[in-house]
Amino acid sequence: MKKHPKNKKPVYKRIILKLSGESLQGGRGYGIDASVTRSIASQIKEIHGLGIEIAIVIGGGNIFRGSEAAEGMDAAIADYMGMLATAINGMALQDALEREGVFTRLQTAINMRQIAEPYIRRRAIRHLEKKRVVIFVCGTGNPYFTTYTTAALRAAEVNADLILKATKVDGVYSADPLKDKKAKRFKKLAYIDLLRKRLKVMDATAISLCMDNQIPILIFNLFGKGNLKKAVSGQNIGTIIRG
Repeated sequence: MKKHPKNKKPVYKRIILKLSGESLQGGRGYGIDASVTRSIASQIKEIHGLGIEIAIVIGGGNIFRGSEAAEGMDAAIADYMGMLATAINGMALQDALEREGVFTRLQTAINMRQIAEPYIRRRAIRHLEKKRVVIFVCGTGNPYFTTYTTAALRAAEVNADLILKATKVDGVYSADPLKDKKAKRFKKLAYIDLLRKRLKVMDATAISLCMDNQIPILIFNLFGKGNLKKAVSGQNIGTIIRG
């Protein structure tokens, strides 16, 4: 990965930004915090202004976590409910971005014509080429697949240069840094390391997709000041995962 420490220009043309549903809830523990959503939209606007083509995959865990929250419910039904939660988050982020003056398109893997256009690969690529931010919701449209797998799949489909996984920690550690003071942050990891060490970064299906298509993943702290811009500028933050 090339670095440009002086001018800090972006080193990627097209990215997938993976946001968890929890990133929108702030300190509430549930739902959507409008001020946090606006803050995220402001960061996205900043890198959009650099000319980067941005697609976003968003989760729904702040509203419903799919089969993880089923508690006796049919797992497929629970996952569909989780997909619908991502549509709510996508609409909230779309509104925040358009209030910032950023043109967006909401694309869904589940047909809901009144809310979003259907996911069509060529149309998504055309939107990106026209510098519209594309928000992908409802996962892959299938139960039993995570939004991490969705991010890997969409990245491969639209030929993204990088997946940015936004988290609340500044990378991947050897142990939980909140519990172990000796935990060390990895600057670089190989895809196979995640699978062998069973590091809970993404599910195995998502990692395998990235490995097969040689799509690098950068794990970084979304809430550090200017971190999103630093990430796309190739600065040394977070943990980069590649072949």
